[in-house]
Amino acid sequence: MLRFSVLFLTIIVGLFLLEIYEPVRQAIVLPFTGLIASISSWLIQVFDTGVIASGDVIRDSVSGYAIQIAPGCNGVEAMIILLAAILAFPAPWLYRLKGLFWGFLAIQSLNMVRIISLFYLLQWDRNWFEFFHLYLWQALIILDALVVWLIWLRYLPKRSGSEKANDKSAEADFEDVATT
Repeated sequence: MLRFSVLFLTIIVGLFLLEIYEPVRQAIVLPFTGLIASISSWLIQVFDTGVIASGDVIRDSVSGYAIQIAPGCNGVEAMIILLAAILAFPAPWLYRLKGLFWGFLAIQSLNMVRIISLFYLLQWDRNWFEFFHLYLWQALIILDALVVWLIWLRYLPKRSGSEKANDKSAEADFEDVATT
């Protein structure tokens, strides 16, 4: 548990610092945010042709209402939390990669629902938009990362007997050292 906690905190702090580092922000975070806006706009256009995306802004050409997808609203922070949790937990690397892939899809799918719902909430009622944007959706996206991690843990492959034996012998060695 201590190993997991230290690794998790180290990875999460490192990744959050990397995310706010300006060259990384310019090269990765902002283009990714623009891609999220484009995909969200494309999904909206399937049902509503009066929507356009420009960079990280989605605009309704009829009403003029627009939302800007800012860093922090692109799902990157939830992915950082999931990435840190998966990397900190002992598991086979292939299983970790599968968890990150499916986690990315789950988080970004929910984030698309979030963006589209906020786009229409803004047009309907600004107060509801603010409530959903600042309180409800923020919590749900982070909760999504937690749920994905818990599902990933649930299907974690069982360790082999030799791995368990190695752990028990290491624990016995530690107990011998601790009692002397």
